[in-house]
Amino acid sequence: MYAKRHNGRFLVRVEDTDRERSTDAAVKAIFDGLSWLGLFPDDEPVFQFSRADRHREVANILLETGHAYRDFLTAEETGALRDAAKAEGRTFESPWRDRAPSVDDLAKPHTVRFRRPADTPVVVEDAVQGQVRWESASLDDLVILRSDGAPTYNLAVVVDDHDMGVTHVIRGDDHLNNAARQSLIYDALGWTRPTFAHIPLIHGPDGAKLSKRHGAQAVHEYAEMGYLPEAMRNYLARLGWAHGDDELFSDEQAVAWFDLPGIGRAPARLDFDKLAHVNAHWIRLADDDRLAKLTLDMHLARGHALGPDDEARLTQAMPFVKDRAKTTLELADQTAFVLKPRPIAIEGKALETLAGDSGARIGRLRDRLALFESWDVFALEAELKAFAAEEGVGFGKIGPAARAALTGGSASPDIARTLSALGRDESLGRLNDALQQTI
Repeated sequence: MYAKRHNGRFLVRVEDTDRERSTDAAVKAIFDGLSWLGLFPDDEPVFQFSRADRHREVANILLETGHAYRDFLTAEETGALRDAAKAEGRTFESPWRDRAPSVDDLAKPHTVRFRRPADTPVVVEDAVQGQVRWESASLDDLVILRSDGAPTYNLAVVVDDHDMGVTHVIRGDDHLNNAARQSLIYDALGWTRPTFAHIPLIHGPDGAKLSKRHGAQAVHEYAEMGYLPEAMRNYLARLGWAHGDDELFSDEQAVAWFDLPGIGRAPARLDFDKLAHVNAHWIRLADDDRLAKLTLDMHLARGHALGPDDEARLTQAMPFVKDRAKTTLELADQTAFVLKPRPIAIEGKALETLAGDSGARIGRLRDRLALFESWDVFALEAELKAFAAEEGVGFGKIGPAARAALTGGSASPDIARTLSALGRDESLGRLNDALQQTI
């Protein structure tokens, strides 16, 4: 939103310097999630690991200018010294910081550490958090090249942001401490720092850091839970950011309104009730054909055997059910009656509603509707009221039996909407089938 508002570019970079965590499945999940959300970068995505030679080149520049040094401590030695420093309440510092390596030393495995400036505070003017200050003594000398020559995250992101022309780094506030380290690297290289904006993380409804116990985490899980991508964009934009009291807004409005001063500093809480409210709004506005496809996918995931006209039947029913649904899962629940194959099995209490006078009344309703040409929902409502009046009963005496005949007792909209959702031929066919079962 920020990039689009300011005529900038939205870039995607896969930060895969950690090779163990950057599996093909993890990377695919990122791009599948962005694709489902409709967020596409303006340039080809960049894979950080592929730029390792460039990162090593910059590390060598830092070595040549004295802003980095080679550390020949083993992992075990580093761990012991770090534990000792922690016990003494001081920041770990390698003895190689001020020691010149010999020719023999240079032949040994070693890391490369950034040499933080001594006794110089680090100040970052954060666009969300305000001015943030660290004493350099509280920061250790960051490893920028591992012993195998692999660049580490903090070096790689600085180099990549600089080379990609990144002007604004907008990310979670769990990266705030990284801004201090990265700013020092920018300064050492004589590069202009980007604007940092560290936004609050999303917490669960209980105020704790969001985790799997709070529900879905990966983006695709929200799709499987029945949320629309436009609803997720709307809801996620509103988490931690506000534009007055506006809760429901389009992508175009979000781009026009979004700016960094509107972001709060307190963590936002994921609220599934609010998400459902936003999703219901976008379901009401969604195209019926699209909703039918999404709903059919839900039915298929539940084991429904695909019929040749199922999608068309769902499309026909969609205008009569979507106003009552908060997710496409609920749309599947509310359209199950539409996909039932004939003859529908009517059992138990549903069958009891068709006994005696009620069954005879449904027969008369069938005969009346067979002569009725218009299947418009409003015309059907009027016709049903007229039929109830002629029968001398309230529609409450007709509705349960009619629902049993039309749906087998399944959940469905009111009878006029149910008839419209099913269509004339299907409705009359189901009424005929039900009457056959009651003879």
